[in-house]
Amino acid sequence: MEDMDQQANKKMKRALLLLNSIFLTIGACGGPMVMRLYFIHGGKRVWLSSWLETGGWPINFIPLLITYLHRRSKEGSSAKIYFMERPLFIAATVIGVLTGLDDYLYAYGVALLPVSTSSLVLASQLAFTAVFAFLLVKQKFTPYSINAIALLTVGAGVLALHTSSDRPKGESNKEYYMGFFMTVAAAVLYGFILPLVELTYKKARQALTYTLVLEIQLVMCFFATVFCTIGMVINNDFQAIPREAREFGLGETTYYVVLVCSGIVWQGFFLGAIGVIFAGSSLLSAIIIAVLLPMTEILAVIFYKEKFTAEKGVSLVLSLWGFVSYFYGELKNIKEKSTTQTPETEMPVASSNGTPS
Repeated sequence: MEDMDQQANKKMKRALLLLNSIFLTIGACGGPMVMRLYFIHGGKRVWLSSWLETGGWPINFIPLLITYLHRRSKEGSSAKIYFMERPLFIAATVIGVLTGLDDYLYAYGVALLPVSTSSLVLASQLAFTAVFAFLLVKQKFTPYSINAIALLTVGAGVLALHTSSDRPKGESNKEYYMGFFMTVAAAVLYGFILPLVELTYKKARQALTYTLVLEIQLVMCFFATVFCTIGMVINNDFQAIPREAREFGLGETTYYVVLVCSGIVWQGFFLGAIGVIFAGSSLLSAIIIAVLLPMTEILAVIFYKEKFTAEKGVSLVLSLWGFVSYFYGELKNIKEKSTTQTPETEMPVASSNGTPS
């Protein structure tokens, strides 16, 4: 019975990993594209753009309500409304504020750089995630994961070559390099946030379920949005929205559609990222984000007519190679574990306290 439960849990985690990988893919590719669309056609509010990255946090109430109604149908009025306890709430709040700061740094970079350059953040953060994952959660590395990190990081570095050819017209050197610096700063910070979320999972003094993960996501995004809301108030962004909508290059209605779509798509990114950490690891989340970088490059070439240079082609090959390398190593590791497991017919070994181990 215990083995059957373990197999069911493994299948459930794999299903959650697949589902959250899809969310992450949509968010990682669609988020930068929609945000850049806003800036290309006349949008200028960095704080508003950063706010939209987590402003869709109420979406999390939908799955949380569904899970609550399911519990209530089984447990009646005794069903808990929420599971998060105070220590976990405080940790999620701190991570949320850091996420809000990261949102601003990233939006600042996207405002000044083309997608083909600003998307560097999605891959360059992999190296930082690997370092912080080793320091915070003692992440174990295999030759395959090290190879994947190296390939994906080099792939991101290749994109840095000749990026000045994609510089927006009329933009000064100071603005361009400031945008590049802010993008790298966002990469460093998010490379720290991903392992910090994993550490929070490990240190949680309560049973970690996917429902609890959704609650963590809601709290994180809520406080990130609060952080960005303060910036919007100080910068008078709320008063500027109607005027900016009237002057938007694609029309006033499209302006609001872009804002709403941005909030929804970015929420998919954050939900997918922490979901992959729950079902896998922070390193896996960073690797998926990194491998999606060249996909975003291709979308930018198709929709925004950006140049598809030889550097971008090389980056695409290296990123896909790194992605395959990582998952080949994971599959090989799973196969080795399955062949070394204790057969069911063997007697369980007693631990030092007399209970079966």
